[in-house]
Amino acid sequence: MNPYDDPTFFDQYAHMRRSEEGLKGAGEWPALEAMLPDLTDKKILDLGAGYGWHAKYFVDHGAASVVAVDLSEKMIATAKEKNGDPRITYMVGDISQVDFDVDQFDMVFSSLAIHYLPSFAALVDHVRKFLLPDGIFLFSVEHPVFTASGDQDFVQSGERTVFPVDRYFDEGKRETEFLGSQVTKYHRSLTTYLHTLVTHQFVIADVVEPTPAAELRDLPEMANEWRRPMMLIIKSLNHK
Repeated sequence: MNPYDDPTFFDQYAHMRRSEEGLKGAGEWPALEAMLPDLTDKKILDLGAGYGWHAKYFVDHGAASVVAVDLSEKMIATAKEKNGDPRITYMVGDISQVDFDVDQFDMVFSSLAIHYLPSFAALVDHVRKFLLPDGIFLFSVEHPVFTASGDQDFVQSGERTVFPVDRYFDEGKRETEFLGSQVTKYHRSLTTYLHTLVTHQFVIADVVEPTPAAELRDLPEMANEWRRPMMLIIKSLNHK
């Protein structure tokens, strides 16, 4: 079962700050918002749409339409309830396999979903088919420093805590605990993310390692976000 369709896991996810407060509860949102293009009349594909916060933002800021896809039936049901809009089409589907017409979208967007996929190269090849020439592929993932060892937590070392970075170049599956459940993620290096885009005829437009939004920086749970990067945001252009 997809962990996001497990009732216990989903209940835990529902109580996260970003679930309850939407984009303003996501520490990386200001950095991500700054990387968005002019959304006027754009046709957008949102891969791993979650609660639909981003999809609703896109149409509220001028996008003509958004197709929002997520593997979790519970996520899509919640998105329709919280962020339903006639300009948004919500779909349950595997983001690595869902297919569309060639040259259909101005932007393909993904927030914190791609690190669940075993092959980034396959996704990039897939995305390029239905992204318009010079279209934007903008996504966030868990940072390679964060995913490397798999534990994704600080450990005690003498009198201080440290964040271990281990097996960095040993790419592949990682089993980690998230919200009290075992979750499978896939680690890949920064080089792999960037090189894969370049070799698939994308042009790197921007790369950001976001720090917490100013209004969240004093929260206790954000204290460690200054000690190691947790997220990576990449913006690229489809050079057809």
